Amino acid sequence: MKKLTIVIKLGTSSIVDETTHEPLLSILSLIVETAVRLKKDGHKVVIVSSGAIGTGLREMGMEKRPKQLAMKQALAAIGQCQLIGLWKQLFGHMNQQVGQILITRNDLDERTRYLNAQQTLFQLLEWDAIPIVNENDTLAVTEMKFGDNDTLSAITAGLVHADYLFLMTDVDCLYDKNPRSNPDAKPIFVVEDCQTLTADVSSAGSALGTGGMGTKIVAAQLATSVGVTTIITKSSKPGNVREIVQYWEALKAAQQGSAHNTPPTSGTNTPSHPVSLANSSVLTPGVSTPGSETPPLAPPPLHTRFVPDPHPIRDRYFWILHGLAPSGIVYIDEGAHKALANKAGLLPPGVVDVEGSFAQNQSVRLVVVKRIKVAGEGEPAYASDPAPVEVGRAVVNYSSVEIKLIRGHKASDIRGTLGYADTEYVAQRENVAMFKVERSRPVTPAPEAAAHTGTATTAAAPAAATTEA
Repeated sequence: MKKLTIVIKLGTSSIVDETTHEPLLSILSLIVETAVRLKKDGHKVVIVSSGAIGTGLREMGMEKRPKQLAMKQALAAIGQCQLIGLWKQLFGHMNQQVGQILITRNDLDERTRYLNAQQTLFQLLEWDAIPIVNENDTLAVTEMKFGDNDTLSAITAGLVHADYLFLMTDVDCLYDKNPRSNPDAKPIFVVEDCQTLTADVSSAGSALGTGGMGTKIVAAQLATSVGVTTIITKSSKPGNVREIVQYWEALKAAQQGSAHNTPPTSGTNTPSHPVSLANSSVLTPGVSTPGSETPPLAPPPLHTRFVPDPHPIRDRYFWILHGLAPSGIVYIDEGAHKALANKAGLLPPGVVDVEGSFAQNQSVRLVVVKRIKVAGEGEPAYASDPAPVEVGRAVVNYSSVEIKLIRGHKASDIRGTLGYADTEYVAQRENVAMFKVERSRPVTPAPEAAAHTGTATTAAAPAAATTEA
């Protein structure tokens, strides 16, 4: 079997009891056993672990998660010590080394720090240690937070170039209805495009955590955009992780073997290609490989699989899209959007307007609007109907004040307008990352998105909510 990198994300309610705040040793022990078995199979494992505040509540004898920021940060400081100590003790029984990685959003804002975090993770994996990643809740404030560890786990999966991301939750998978109130709810085995998914995300998570099924779907969007197969499955059955990996890798190998044994079409030199794992006809557990006489694979444990993008975002572009927190908006016209899509840089003539205050070398959202004639002095030079659409992110070469002055002008006019010209580009192409057009890609959520409630719809089926953090 191919050697894989597997990220396993655990929410607070998978780690501590929601009422007593006692550690769930039975689940944690199974997670440790599963991780060590995956290591013995030759795979690399990363754990993204919530639970610092939940553990801190028990240490301080407090019943409820406080609202005051200072109290939550102090609880996290106390709880994180106990949490990493618990992980180290449990893994110590299996002679497995672990390493702690605490991250905040601003740790990834600067490219060098992003690469340092990545190299630290790679080195731990090279040493056969298991990195245990958590958000640094002792220091993070709202504007520095990922919002939830589901998002952090997706970004971590991108950092380590993972093959699989497991989002462990309190239900087996997505369902077409809420299984708690609808006994006839049917499981959804595969999601090929999160943008078409209808999900009941009205639950905001457990009393201890910050996430719900909505944040897991967003995390799946982020992870699949960088080529990571994402799985939702039950946290109380950690052994499922290994079985699911074995199933999909066996199916992939069988399909590739079948394709290689199929002779090419007569009269052509075109080689045969393996059957796509995104094809719904081969996703039902227990089916045999198409065109093969081999017996069907045994059904894996119940889960939902999010299909990775066949053309994943490159590492630097993933950092621009999801590692950096945008500081403002640059509105561009349709011509500039087309030029960027064709790998050109962003020039001043394509800029319509600027929103927010930002400096040189900061990240901005790129939003396409329809250019119209200016109605009067100071009026916006674009239409709001159809609604503006965010199409990507960019690291800009000029500040918001400078871009307002040079917008709409020729690049050759920059020096005359500003008195200097560092470059003719508002943003150079290597500093521009575009969302996919043929398959909509996700936007990294703002911190407040963790508390969002609502519904999204799919032609396929709606999915049940969960209370998992």
